[in-house]
Amino acid sequence: MPDRVLRFGVLGAARITPAALLKPARSHPEVRVGLVAARDPSRAAAYASKHRIPRVVDGYEAVVTDPDVDAVYIPLPNSLHAEWTLAALEAGKHVLCEKPFTSNTAEADRVAAAADLAAERHGLVVMEAFHYRYHPLAQRMQQIVESGELGAIRHVEAWLCAPIPNKSDIRYQAELSGGAMMDMGSYVVHWARLLGGEEPTVVSATAKLQSPEVDRAMEAQLAFPGGHTGTLHCSMWSRSVLHLAARVTGDRGELRVVNPIAPQTLSWLTVRSGGHHRREFTSRRPTYSYQLDAFYDAVRRGGPILTPPADSVATMTVIDAVYRAANMRPRGA
Repeated sequence: MPDRVLRFGVLGAARITPAALLKPARSHPEVRVGLVAARDPSRAAAYASKHRIPRVVDGYEAVVTDPDVDAVYIPLPNSLHAEWTLAALEAGKHVLCEKPFTSNTAEADRVAAAADLAAERHGLVVMEAFHYRYHPLAQRMQQIVESGELGAIRHVEAWLCAPIPNKSDIRYQAELSGGAMMDMGSYVVHWARLLGGEEPTVVSATAKLQSPEVDRAMEAQLAFPGGHTGTLHCSMWSRSVLHLAARVTGDRGELRVVNPIAPQTLSWLTVRSGGHHRREFTSRRPTYSYQLDAFYDAVRRGGPILTPPADSVATMTVIDAVYRAANMRPRGA
């Protein structure tokens, strides 16, 4: 097989994998998904058959050590992200890890240190799978804010509220580092960091609980070093059934973005500034395709990584602070 082809192994039989990796890989001429493993071998076999993955191996360790694997995709429960990212790096593999990067900041620091060393010694790439960040919409959002068109930024607000009615879902399980802030919340933190232009501190937070250790919804207030503020809203089960948006208010204008997470479905942004109003639309190509392009480019050509481990540490730092402000323990702590 040509050296330019990037060969993936997949950990787990996750629902996100077909959209996040398998479909984009089929349209990429130099990416192959060659094998998968799951805790239940029969489930792995059924998954491989359904999604046309050529090989099933026995256990996650067999994936990360397989000589025919260049990169490992990790869509496992949050509590397993750090362990298997470290295992993949130890085996000399590149890593595309689903968000959130780890269970908490301490884990993120440890993985980031290992990733930095692996990059320096072996040229390995580690990317957190914030797929939206690689889409032209995210670039346009950032460009508008940084252009000065809105004037001095006063407030950033982000919402990601979507119902997950199945309370047995892994995202409701404390031992798997579940919670609204870990799932939906990781996106709103990332949007606030991107659009706020600085690293925020958490002023206050209020959780709505599914169980004593698991939040089904969270709201947090932020403060940025430059004096502007932020508000985060996320939920897996609340009265806000479906709300996917971001807003930046400046002293000369306002940016609103509808559905920044999945512009391939239906999304747009509006800008009000200087007495004028406009609406912009962007590419309908899937965010996951842009992400895979960027990952391949980083591995094979040394291209830029917009969501590297250092960025993941910054996101986890805010998530942990939100939990503490809501009088909850950070996950895995």
